[in-house]
Amino acid sequence: MMESMSYHNPVLLFESVDGLAIKEDGTYVDVTFGGGGHSKEILKRLGPKGRLFAFDQDEDALKNAIDDPRFVLIHANFKELKESLNTYQVFQVDGILADLGVSSHQFDEEQRGFSTRFDAVLDMRMGKGITQTAFDIVNFYEEEALANVLFLYGELRNSRVLAKSIVAARKEKEIRTSFELKQAIARYVPKAKEHKVLAQVFQAIRIEVNDELEVLKSFLMQTDRVLVPGGKLSVISYHSLEDRLVKRYIRSGMFEGEPERDVFGNYTVPFKKGKLIVPSAEEISLNNRARSAKLRLATRL
Repeated sequence: MMESMSYHNPVLLFESVDGLAIKEDGTYVDVTFGGGGHSKEILKRLGPKGRLFAFDQDEDALKNAIDDPRFVLIHANFKELKESLNTYQVFQVDGILADLGVSSHQFDEEQRGFSTRFDAVLDMRMGKGITQTAFDIVNFYEEEALANVLFLYGELRNSRVLAKSIVAARKEKEIRTSFELKQAIARYVPKAKEHKVLAQVFQAIRIEVNDELEVLKSFLMQTDRVLVPGGKLSVISYHSLEDRLVKRYIRSGMFEGEPERDVFGNYTVPFKKGKLIVPSAEEISLNNRARSAKLRLATRL
């Protein structure tokens, strides 16, 4: 049975599920199950012949599996979307929902090392099947590679000086915990912007650990093959790196450049772009995690 919703307070819950335009007998996929909030809402709208498949690579999320004959929870990363569905003889679905980013539960579990609030061992893996940890990146990446991670995934302008500081600190002793990492870069983190800069540093390392942007690209490239014509895509992102990829793929079926045009200047795209929805001031006041969320909706052409 499902645990309490304290596991994760779903962002844009009704708006994202509304975007799926659920048919009672349809087949749907929630690729980021987590605490099951979005899945539970989808099931409320499905009839007895409807089906819902959910994905999560985090072992903790499996404890939240919903006891419902219409529901299947797949312990896998959503980059395995098409292959995993095929094992259930499911080749096309009516809608796909993705709530990207780290769940509140993962941030609040001290030993996972996701949060700047706790002095935890540097881990940041979203599933135990991932071999590289935050410790490996912080202690063994070359200075230039570390600077690139901080610049590309944390969008930190002082990435080079931060990387230099980390390398200098680890020469003295291994950087094993989140507080030791914070200490290693403290002199280059302005007090007035401490929370924001540290969040960017931790985000950059987490993205590298979990290969998040490549995983997202792999997932998006499968969506137009898995969705039926007229099928709905509903994706919530939390930072510009994710949102840019989602926006570009919906618009052009590509992540960079422009699609090839025919002799008449026309080009084919996989989706019809829908609304961009952001949380209300009321939702943000109730759930601070919602402040940076963007929901993009699209229909498979």
